[in-house]
Amino acid sequence: MATDYDSPRKTDDDLSEDSLQELQARRTDKSSGIIDLDETDLAESHELPGADLSNEELSLRVIPRQADEFTCSRCFLVHHRSQLASEKNGQQICRECAA
Repeated sequence: MATDYDSPRKTDDDLSEDSLQELQARRTDKSSGIIDLDETDLAESHELPGADLSNEELSLRVIPRQADEFTCSRCFLVHHRSQLASEKNGQQICRECAA
C-alpha cells in the first residue's frame, strides 16, 4: 500500500476517535493485498519424509573414487589424500573424524 507522506498525519486524539467499523474496514483492506499462492505449486516444492519415490528416476553421474582420494573408515565419505589424518591397521581416518 502506497503512503502519501505529504498528507496531514493523525494525532493521538484523532486515532482514538476512529469507530470500530472504520478499524475493521482497514483490517480487511490490508489483508486484500496478500497474494494467493497456488497450493499445487507449494506442494511440488516440498518433499515429505517417507514419501514414495519409487517411480522417480535420478539423473546423476557417479564418478568412481580417484587415485588421490580415500574413503574414511568412520564417516564413510570420500576425501582427498590431503585430508588423511591417520592410517591404523588399514583403516584410513580423515582430519574431521580424527579431531
